[in-house]
Amino acid sequence: MDAWELLLVGVVLVLGVVGVLVPGLPGTWLVWAATLWWALQDRSSTAWWVLVGASVLLLVAQAVRWQLPGRSGDPMGARLAQWAGWGALAGFVVVPVAGALPGAVVGLYVAERMRLGRWDDAAVSVRDVLRRGGWRVLVELFACLLVAAAWVGALVWG
Repeated sequence: MDAWELLLVGVVLVLGVVGVLVPGLPGTWLVWAATLWWALQDRSSTAWWVLVGASVLLLVAQAVRWQLPGRSGDPMGARLAQWAGWGALAGFVVVPVAGALPGAVVGLYVAERMRLGRWDDAAVSVRDVLRRGGWRVLVELFACLLVAAAWVGALVWG
């Protein structure tokens, strides 16, 4: 693949990760489709292994997501989803892989602390958001971030 095609795959991956946080956008499908497109164009064994791993990971994430409590829809709202996304991305970079979920929770807490002012009110609000379905969104976000990181890793080291 040339650089423009790789850039386009990267853009679709980023749109997919953002799409997880925006209700109504098929984030997981975009991430998987970008990985499929890359694997079909690249045709290396590394690309195919990344595609297989992404497929399994995203299917498992969907199965786990449906087992978690909460209701579908928009459990966070756009403002909280934005803070959770930035927190997950920062956590993913600071503590590779394992930092995404704690980073997202910290992002939620920071947003609620700024809105409510008191730390105990913010903690109660974050727990409420996570109970309403926030964990479902965060599991899906984490899986999409892992697929994007695997794609970047395959480009750099594969």
